[in-house]
Amino acid sequence: MRSWEKVVDMLVVEVSHIAKSFADKVAVDGLSFSVAQGEMFGLIGPNGAGKTTTIRMIMDILKPDSGEVTILGEKLNEATKNRLGYLPEERGLYKKLKVLDYIVYLASLKGVDRHSAAEKTNELLNQTGISASKNKKIEELSRGMGQIIQFIVTIIHDPQLLVLDEPFAGLDPVNTELLKGMLADLRNQGKAVILSTHQMNQLAGNGCVSRSSRPAISLTAFVPGSMGFSAGIPVCNAQVYYVHRILSLKA
Repeated sequence: MRSWEKVVDMLVVEVSHIAKSFADKVAVDGLSFSVAQGEMFGLIGPNGAGKTTTIRMIMDILKPDSGEVTILGEKLNEATKNRLGYLPEERGLYKKLKVLDYIVYLASLKGVDRHSAAEKTNELLNQTGISASKNKKIEELSRGMGQIIQFIVTIIHDPQLLVLDEPFAGLDPVNTELLKGMLADLRNQGKAVILSTHQMNQLAGNGCVSRSSRPAISLTAFVPGSMGFSAGIPVCNAQVYYVHRILSLKA
């Protein structure tokens, strides 16, 4: 038994028949799924498929037209939000701040005391190989380093659930593999992870991948799978790509 399988027992996210339209455009149509402790859930589809809309409904940034989302057994509230780590598609950094100061400050907003936040920040900067830049201003860093810093901010407060919108977008191969390794570690610690991507070569499965030319999400099959594309996946009739319960992250 894999270590992470021991902790897959509690539902962290339950999405029940959510739908969302913008004027006459259906973005999400009757979507249901659940994610348990120690699981990764991949949401895959082309640009405009409704992935970000789904994530924003999970995060209570958008309200669904119908359906319900519960996080850790309840509707999202201020207390629950501190148990989540969210990496949005549109990322922003305070570029005039130094790396260490920036991360510690944002950790403090999530209830982490500054001493613990500084210790954890130094640990994560060492893990990601950018500790030498901790006293540099963010504007001095490369784009890839900035994205890794944003990921550190997402996990600095030890959340139970990570929600990551296009986490690999714009990363070079080295940083992509670094991020995959960190996600595997977090899953092994019992964290629940939801991530989206429009790149089929980032995810694969041994079940049924669904697809359609229609750009709206609807209820589809869920797929056990692993990072890395597998050409042998059967294709079903549905409206967006999914991979459910990502079992491993590989190069």
